[in-house]
Amino acid sequence: VQLQASGGGLVQAGGSLKLSCAASGRTFSRYDMGWFRQVPGKEREFVAGISQSGGSKFYADSVKGRFTISRDFAENTANLQMNNLKPEDTAVYYCAARVGIVRSTTPSEYPYWGQGTQVTVSS
Repeated sequence: VQLQASGGGLVQAGGSLKLSCAASGRTFSRYDMGWFRQVPGKEREFVAGISQSGGSKFYADSVKGRFTISRDFAENTANLQMNNLKPEDTAVYYCAARVGIVRSTTPSEYPYWGQGTQVTVSS
């Protein structure tokens, strides 16, 4: 599967952005999807994940209540709605895909990655 992330930008603290990850191919429903983020000098960290069916969603504690992950099977996209953004959310955001049974928050367990999209939150 090939992934392409979009939707990043510059926003003031308290604002919102929606990231989208477009997946190629006809097997989108086979994959768990995840969003990760990375700032320079730090490891890539898990943000949110969604199961193959979309029925299970899980989040990093730092974004619970503010971010919502979803997937659109008609459009083959996995989306991340980010509300009440904070300066510490500033990072390059990546979408990723994996085939698995158990949910994963570990980057190395996701073999497929899109290019990053920059999110900058000003104070």
